[in-house]
Amino acid sequence: MKHVTQIKPTESVDVDQDRLSALYTQLGEASAEDVVCHAMEELALRLAHCDRLYRTSAWLDLRKSVKLLVAISDQIGMSAVSTVAVHVTNCIDQEDNIALAATLGRLMRIGEESLTAIWDLQDVTI
Repeated sequence: MKHVTQIKPTESVDVDQDRLSALYTQLGEASAEDVVCHAMEELALRLAHCDRLYRTSAWLDLRKSVKLLVAISDQIGMSAVSTVAVHVTNCIDQEDNIALAATLGRLMRIGEESLTAIWDLQDVTI
């Protein structure tokens, strides 16, 4: 075998702007920005935590952490993250380790891409 092809899956992600607008209307600009920034930080930390839990086969803790991702991502309009997180939970419940590896990888990709999308949307600077 002389040639190895590396596949780099990508998916387009959307942030539910209606959900974000409702959050801003409900809380006001300053409070909504605080909520979004906190949620983004928590989402990033939780994704990294999920990866660590997977690598140590801590399935029950992984399930709990992924369920929290559903709530966090729903709050700020990241429906793709929420959907895939539910799929990860289903893989854990079905004890399907092969599907879990693939689906958790997808969750990591979509999570990172969604964080970038909402970061760009909010025009937040470091």
